[in-house]
Amino acid sequence: MPEQHFDPDRAIVGTGMGGTMDLGVDEAETLEKVPGGPEGTGPQEKPRSLWSDAWHDLRRNPVFIVSALVILFLVVISLWPSLITSGSPLTCDLAKAQEGSQPGHPFGFNGQGCDVYTRTVYGARTSVTVGVCATLGVAILGSVLGALAGYFGGVGDSVLSRITDVFFAIPVVLGGLVLLSVTTSNTVWPVIGFIVLLGWPQLSRIARGSVITVKQNDYVQAARALGASHSRLMLRHIAPNAIAPVIVVATIALGTYISLEATLSYLGVGLKPPSVSWGIDISAASPYIRNAPHALLWPSGALAITVLAFIMLGDAVRDALDPKLR
Repeated sequence: MPEQHFDPDRAIVGTGMGGTMDLGVDEAETLEKVPGGPEGTGPQEKPRSLWSDAWHDLRRNPVFIVSALVILFLVVISLWPSLITSGSPLTCDLAKAQEGSQPGHPFGFNGQGCDVYTRTVYGARTSVTVGVCATLGVAILGSVLGALAGYFGGVGDSVLSRITDVFFAIPVVLGGLVLLSVTTSNTVWPVIGFIVLLGWPQLSRIARGSVITVKQNDYVQAARALGASHSRLMLRHIAPNAIAPVIVVATIALGTYISLEATLSYLGVGLKPPSVSWGIDISAASPYIRNAPHALLWPSGALAITVLAFIMLGDAVRDALDPKLR
């Protein structure tokens, strides 16, 4: 029998019909099974979590990008208003009352002769502070109470449900007129405290329902069967999977709280002069809307854009975190 020599540049493979065929090394390598996935499907990527999928969608959502840029700009001018204005919101000149746009004063002057542009810029600080602090307070208080009630149930859950029903029956604006009219502080904290007091029941209901849904999942039951403690179940298994609805509602509510602060300040029970607030400026400019409409339009426009930006951000986050919308 003639001696056969192995040619490394050729490979012999079966045809599946009893014969053989010659293949080059490059061709033979294509017959190897690709590791990491079923045959013919190629390599499999590592599955992404809900948060990774959400961030992947948000980066490609123009609504999120636009609203995030607007909010970032508001936060920057709230922290450092001197970046875009050099004046003081409390410096007024009655000789220039109700005058229109002038060099260095693009928004004109209000009824007291104050620069509308400067007051509009500084008013963002109040609105952002109230919105962010009130949302954090509402989210923390409502989430903790709602999560505990939904997890343990029983009498505590029933009592919390009845308490939230009582708070839902209180008209927000009427409650603000009653509670804030007796305060003497001229800071934002009474307004923030009022919003937290009447805002936590909504987040509590959302957190309670989300926890009740998540705790019935198989992985939670398995962890409980393995002896996991209540704290571990809540912090490790339930909270990360139940927090998404709370984040969505809180983000949308942030814009509502900014609007509520402006409404209460407009009615005279929120912030009061000499504090700078869009609601105060809108209230002061209302009697002069015919003679000086610019004094009303600029703070009103800034308020509308801010509220719209936070609502758009909340809608984008909701679309990204809701698996049913994918």
